[in-house]
Amino acid sequence: MAVFETSFPVRYYETDLMGVVHHSNYIRYFENARSQMLVELGFPIQECEKQLGIFVPIVSVECHFRHPARMGDVLTATAEVTRPPLAKMVIHQTVRNQRGELCAEGEVVLGFIDSKTFRPVRCPEAVCRIFEEHNND
Repeated sequence: MAVFETSFPVRYYETDLMGVVHHSNYIRYFENARSQMLVELGFPIQECEKQLGIFVPIVSVECHFRHPARMGDVLTATAEVTRPPLAKMVIHQTVRNQRGELCAEGEVVLGFIDSKTFRPVRCPEAVCRIFEEHNND
């Protein structure tokens, strides 16, 4: 499966007094890349909710910090789905600085919930098809 990426500068409010990115921001960076991935695949998260009646909550987040990102860095966040989603979607994610140094890496697991019953469901067929089609490109 392809790796989706998005780049952005570190913003002042994301850093601490030492000019280092606060650890909580990496989860936001992961989300930024995931959202961009779904947009590029042609199925933004809000469309899944609106068209299919499926919520896509985060089940778990794992993040390992490798190298501090700092004020002035331009970061690239990536998202990659390595296997077709079934009852959940596992997304491998990274954040690197402009020198290619790995700042953080992790995994985010998304579930699928029926918006009326709030019960877990399998990945909608339309979403599975999108990932299958992209995987065959």
